[in-house]
Amino acid sequence: MVRRLTVALAAGMITAFAASMAIAQADVVKERQALLKQFGDATKPVGGMLRGSVPFDLAQVQAALDLYVKNAKALPALFPEGSGPGSDALPAIWTNKADFDARFAKLGTDAAAARAAITDEASFKANFPGVIRNCGACHDSYRQKN
Repeated sequence: MVRRLTVALAAGMITAFAASMAIAQADVVKERQALLKQFGDATKPVGGMLRGSVPFDLAQVQAALDLYVKNAKALPALFPEGSGPGSDALPAIWTNKADFDARFAKLGTDAAAARAAITDEASFKANFPGVIRNCGACHDSYRQKN
């Protein structure tokens, strides 16, 4: 009787652990998607500035760059092994994690350098495209095309 109870308790604990891991994976996917959506939301008006369809706004550019720096630091940890399902993340993220993490580090470094260099519209147009090229390069390698 005690042995059956012990086995049942162990099986229940394993099931609960597995369920909590699945919930944690879903949470990490939602969290990283939220941070990446922030990137997109911040980039849209700044992209308009690059194209000349939105007036240049230095404060908005600086806010976008600050966001890139902040989120680039947080995002690598939000891609733990096995968290691909339910997202556009390609398996290449986990087979080449060092490169993937380095791309976020480069985005953060490039955004910080651009933040220091951009003081007007001319310096914005000279520096900002290099920052957002990081996004496209990562998407090309690590994001599922829809």
